[in-house]
Amino acid sequence: MKHFFAFLCLLAAVSSVAQPKILVVTAHPDDETTFSVTLYKIARDLKGTVDLALLTDGQGGFNGSELGSQFYGLNLTDSVVGRAHLPAIRKQELMNSGRIIGIRNSFFFDQKDDYYSQNPKPYLDGRNWDMAFIEKRLDDVLAKGGYDFVFTMLPDSTQHAHHKTATLAALRAVQRYKGPKKPVVLGGKEQNIGYEIQFAELKGYPETRIRKGAPLQTFSRRARFGHRNLLSYMIVADWVTAEYKTQGDLQNNGIHTGDLEVFWYYDLNGEAGLEPTRRLFEQIKATGYAGHK
Repeated sequence: MKHFFAFLCLLAAVSSVAQPKILVVTAHPDDETTFSVTLYKIARDLKGTVDLALLTDGQGGFNGSELGSQFYGLNLTDSVVGRAHLPAIRKQELMNSGRIIGIRNSFFFDQKDDYYSQNPKPYLDGRNWDMAFIEKRLDDVLAKGGYDFVFTMLPDSTQHAHHKTATLAALRAVQRYKGPKKPVVLGGKEQNIGYEIQFAELKGYPETRIRKGAPLQTFSRRARFGHRNLLSYMIVADWVTAEYKTQGDLQNNGIHTGDLEVFWYYDLNGEAGLEPTRRLFEQIKATGYAGHK
C-alpha cells in the first residue's frame, strides 16, 4: 500500500509538469503577447491548460488606432468613439489571440482602462478600480482552477500602473490562497539576446521581491526548426500580435521583436516551487519543434 501511494505521488508530480495548469493575470488585451510562445507551447505541446484573467476593459487603447479605424470602419482614434467601441473590439481581438495560443477560458473583470500612469496606488486602494470585486473574483478563480502556475508581467518601475496593479493583485491573491497547493507565481518579460534586464523588486511592494539565486527561466522565440531551419517560434508571436488591429504601435514595434521570453521567480514562492519551475521549462524546451533542433 505504501509503495502504491508513493507511485501515485510520483505520477501526480510528473503529470503536473506534463500537463500544467496556468493562470495568466494581465491588465489589457494584448498583454499576453509578452509570453505568447511559452503559453502556446504549454497549451499545444504539453497539452496543458491556459486560462486568462483580464482586469481592464481595454477602452483606453485608442491612440495609434489609425489603421485599425480603417479596418473596423470606425474612428477609433476619437476618444469618445474609441471608448464606446474598443471594449467589444479588443475583447474579440483577445479571443482571436487566445484561439492561436490555446487559451481555454478568459475571465473578464471589466475595470475601466482609464489613463496612462505609473502609480498603482489609486487602483490598489480602490479609488480607480473596484479592488474588492477584483480580489473576490481572483480568489474564486484560483480556488476553482487548481493552477500549478500563475504568470504575471514583471512589475518594473517603468511599467504602466495597470500592469503593476494586475501583478500585485495576482501576487496578493496567491498569498491569500488557502488551497492544498499554492501555485508558483512567475513574472515574465520579453528580452533581446545580449541584453540583460536587472530586476530585484518594485520599490514599496515587498511581495514583488525576486528570490536571490533563483535562475531565470527562458524560452527562445528564435529556436529554429523545419525545412532548412527556415522557421522559428517567432511566427507564433507574430500571429498573436497581428490579431490586435486596433493597436498600431504594438504591431509596428512588436512584430518580430523580443528574442526571448524570460521569467523571474518571486521570493514568496519559497524553495518548494523551484524544482517544478525548472521541470516546466525543461519540458517546454524539449517538446514540439524546439525539441527537434
